Amino acid sequence: MSLYDQLRHFADSYGLVALLILFLGLCLWVFRPGAKQQNQEVARSIFKDEKTGERQDGK
Repeated sequence: MSLYDQLRHFADSYGLVALLILFLGLCLWVFRPGAKQQNQEVARSIFKDEKTGERQDGK
């Protein structure tokens, strides 16, 4: 069995399961009960250096 066949077999079986578990874990991490405040802070962080009513390009 060649290396390609071994890697393909791994990706078809265990790789898919590992990626599914990782995806579900990341989804649960974001939507956990204690994360609401942190998620709101991160969502607003892109606006923290912005001044009200002024555009960044100077127009």
